Amino acid sequence: MSEERFGEFVLVRRHEYVVELVLDRPKAMNAVSTDMARSITQACTALAADRDARVVVLTSSHERAFCVGADLKERNSFSDADLMRQRPVARGAYTGVLELPMPTIAAVHGFALGGGFELALSCDVIVADRTAVVGLPEVSVGVIPGGGGTQLLPRRVGAARAAELIFTARRLEAEEAHGLGLVDHLVEEARDREEALRLAARMAANSPVGLRAAKRALRLGHGLDLRTGLEVEDAAWRSVAFSADRAEGVAAFNEKRAPRWPGE
Repeated sequence: MSEERFGEFVLVRRHEYVVELVLDRPKAMNAVSTDMARSITQACTALAADRDARVVVLTSSHERAFCVGADLKERNSFSDADLMRQRPVARGAYTGVLELPMPTIAAVHGFALGGGFELALSCDVIVADRTAVVGLPEVSVGVIPGGGGTQLLPRRVGAARAAELIFTARRLEAEEAHGLGLVDHLVEEARDREEALRLAARMAANSPVGLRAAKRALRLGHGLDLRTGLEVEDAAWRSVAFSADRAEGVAAFNEKRAPRWPGE
C-alpha cells in the first residue's frame, strides 16, 4: 500500500487497483475549509487521470464523523466578497468527486451533514455503519444545499421525499436513512470502511474500460427519455466493443481463466 498527501487535509492510499481518498482533518471533524476543498479537487484531478485507479473509496480519518460539512467557523469571518471568491473553490471539491470517471463508494460513519453528506451523495454507492447520522440542514443556517444536494438527493429518493428532508433540515439516523434509500448498505458499527473496500475490490476485478463506460452510460442516460437513453448506452457500448479489454475478457472466458485486463 502506498500513500500520497494532497495538502494538509487529504490523503490518498492505494490498495492495488482500489484507491482510498481519505478526508483527514480530524481536529475539525473534517469540516471542509477552503484549503481542504482545494485539496479534494487536486486529489480528484489526479485520480481522474490515473488509469490504474479502477474504483475510489471516500473515507474519513475521524472516529466519530465522516464530514460535518462546510467550515462555518471559517465562513463566519468572511465578507460577502470572500464568500463569492470561495464559492468556485468549494464547488470544485464536490464536482471533483461527482465527476470521477470510475465507480466511487462512500464509507460513512458518524456525522455526514450538509456538505459532508453531499460528498457522499456525489459517490455512486454509499456504505454506512449503524452510527451514521445524515442530513442536509443548510436551510437552518440561512442557505441551501450547495454541493449538489438539491439535485442528487431527489435522484435517490424522489422529489417529494427530498423536499421534506431539505425543508425540515432534519437529521436521520442510520436505520431510517437506509430504509428511505439515503444510503445503500447498512453495516455493523466500525465496519463501513472495511465493507466499502471489500465492495470496491469486487468491482475492481472487472474491466476498467468497462467500468468507466458503464458509469458514463448510467450518468449521462439518467433522466433522459428511453429512446435517447438507449442511444447514450449504444455510444458507450461502441467505445468498448473493440477495446483490448473486451478482447481479453472474451478470451479469458473461453479459456476458463481470470482476465488480465490491459485497461485500454
